[in-house]
Amino acid sequence: MAQGTLEVLLVGAKGLENTDYLCNMDPYAVLVCTSQEQKSSVASGKGSDPEWNETFVFTVSENADNLIIKLLDNDAGTNDDIVGEATIPLDAVYSEGNIPPTVYNVVKDEEYRGEIKIGLTFTPEEARD
Repeated sequence: MAQGTLEVLLVGAKGLENTDYLCNMDPYAVLVCTSQEQKSSVASGKGSDPEWNETFVFTVSENADNLIIKLLDNDAGTNDDIVGEATIPLDAVYSEGNIPPTVYNVVKDEEYRGEIKIGLTFTPEEARD
């Protein structure tokens, strides 16, 4: 199974369900791979079609099967609203090494809530003797 570095390019999202009724939402992403969690910047006022173009690096080992991306709306003074999440299987990037930016569905309560664009690169760890 794979061990090495997973580089995630968070490009942007489209058609997200706007959780702020009076103004554009301020979305951000939380990327989770096994026990590692990283957070993107907040796309202030970008509403349903935010762009980040940020790169995140995870160290992956045998048990990293999926990358989970949770999209939330940054709300001042109240709890952040969950917009939805995407689960990306990592099998393909382990075998291919590189997946160009691809669109994945964002789902909440088993319903389509928009899409997110993610690029993946896997660099295997050098085998040690």
